[in-house]
Amino acid sequence: MHRRTLLIAAGAAALGGCDAPAPSPGASTPRPAGTGSQPGSRPGSPSATPASTVPRALPAEVDSGPRDVPAVALTFHGQGEPGVVGGLLDALAAERVHVTVLAVGVWLRQQPALARRVLDDGHELGNHTLNHADIAGMSEAEAYAEIDGCATALRDVSGSIGRWFRPSQTQHSTARIRAQAARAGYPTCLSYDTDSLDFTDPGADAVVRNTLRGVRNGSIVSLHFGHASTVAAMPKLLAGLRERGLRPVTASELFA
Repeated sequence: MHRRTLLIAAGAAALGGCDAPAPSPGASTPRPAGTGSQPGSRPGSPSATPASTVPRALPAEVDSGPRDVPAVALTFHGQGEPGVVGGLLDALAAERVHVTVLAVGVWLRQQPALARRVLDDGHELGNHTLNHADIAGMSEAEAYAEIDGCATALRDVSGSIGRWFRPSQTQHSTARIRAQAARAGYPTCLSYDTDSLDFTDPGADAVVRNTLRGVRNGSIVSLHFGHASTVAAMPKLLAGLRERGLRPVTASELFA
């Protein structure tokens, strides 16, 4: 094969690419994620995301996946009372659905058994800061401490820091947040384009309406642990997605 043909083929193979909204971030240069175990995992330790589903290269923030794929990522801000969280995990297990859980570090330390159940049930576990404070208003050192503190809690409970980081109390990351996330081992921040508003406890029917109104191919949906209306909404929400031909998946599956 000629050298020019090889160069063209190599270029074609390269891949591009919470709660109160903030301005969308500017475009950023994609950087490759690691292969094999997740970033920060120990050799021989369990990984929260199978290596086969880890994206190869993504921008510094994503809020949706491929629009030509009839799938949506269900992502949960992870903290809540054990009974409510257990009920939600039961509802997902009944439907054989796997989701991405962005866990709060202090919750992980308080509920290690629930965190392990998240993984045992086939879900994906990621980082949502240590204390769920307003990270957009923090200094670089404070932001890094929040991200790294949760990463340590994740590693303690699962052997891995997880693939994804979601900023706390802001929908979109800032340049400062993205820099500190990358420093802690998270090259991509996980935002969303569809907000269920379930954290306002609007009732199960409203959670379903809010989600189905805006969801489409490649959407990333924001949901929360710890809210009874979210648990009650799950059967109808999942049925509505399937009626639209949309398959619920984890974030890593969406980008695989």
